[in-house]
Amino acid sequence: MTYIIAEAGVNHNGSLKRALELVKSAKSSGANCIKFQTFKAEDIVTSSSPKADYQLKVTEKEESQLEMLKKLELDKDSFIQIKKFCEKNSIDFLSTPYNFEDVDFLCSLNVDSLKIASGQITELPFIEFVAKKNLKTFISTGMAYLSDIMKVVEIFKKAGNQNLIILQCTTNYPSRIEDANINVIKTLKNIKGINVGYSDHVVENYACLAAVSIGVHTIEKHFTLDKNLPGPDHSSSLNPKEFKKLVEEIRKVEIALGSYHKAPSASEEKNIFGMKRSLLYKNGIKKDTILKISDFAFKRPFDGLSPNEVKYFIGQKLNKDVEKDTKVDYSDIYTK
Repeated sequence: MTYIIAEAGVNHNGSLKRALELVKSAKSSGANCIKFQTFKAEDIVTSSSPKADYQLKVTEKEESQLEMLKKLELDKDSFIQIKKFCEKNSIDFLSTPYNFEDVDFLCSLNVDSLKIASGQITELPFIEFVAKKNLKTFISTGMAYLSDIMKVVEIFKKAGNQNLIILQCTTNYPSRIEDANINVIKTLKNIKGINVGYSDHVVENYACLAAVSIGVHTIEKHFTLDKNLPGPDHSSSLNPKEFKKLVEEIRKVEIALGSYHKAPSASEEKNIFGMKRSLLYKNGIKKDTILKISDFAFKRPFDGLSPNEVKYFIGQKLNKDVEKDTKVDYSDIYTK
């Protein structure tokens, strides 16, 4: 089954209480995992760093990126509590570290997975540090070239880490469906030694379902308690009702995919009698008539010989009179 990640990110707005509510709601919505972001704002942006275009549309324009992110931090004790709460609610905990210290802190919590954001995929010293932790690692590939991805794959290979999941991703919030580029997942699946998933920022669920239909390992999508809350990601996230619908749709697509074996299903077998046809005589025919193709009809139900058997009767002589719609049988013709 597809591994489904509810990307809570910073949608807790700096509140531990809201973070715990997100955990509980993600579990109720059917997610396998909930993901947060572990960072200290002053360690990842300068005071002069501008906001991204999408952030400017949904947050205060006068506010710097640093000021915005400082309001979205959670301290270490909060993450300890969140991880314990995830365990209590039987949902996997995942977080994105942004520097070496964040990685070490998350590892101190005995996490079994890490998530690397698209912006860090070209930071090879950081990637190497993560790879050597030998944990399952999800890496988004927004803004990346295939050559960037191959460098990451090589680093994990050299580190002996065979737990890499590459996520096709478009870094724009929300992103246009025409930018989803789901077909590139087929290209990524040809890379040996990795699993492939899809991190979605499209408003609708079509791209996720398309990805599931070609066999992805993971689907990740932003998750919030309320799309109207202030903050950079709420408006482009799914609320609990919407996320639950996404999970239900993914599970239905998985069921629809079925297997690689072609045979009648159990429900189809019940319909064979009424839907397939038998070999019958088209009209009444007299004994000793030499049979030709026009003497036969194919009609439901399928309780006699298959129409494919007609070839054995053409050119043969009837040994009795038959009536219209009589089922054809081998005993109707003379044997040599």
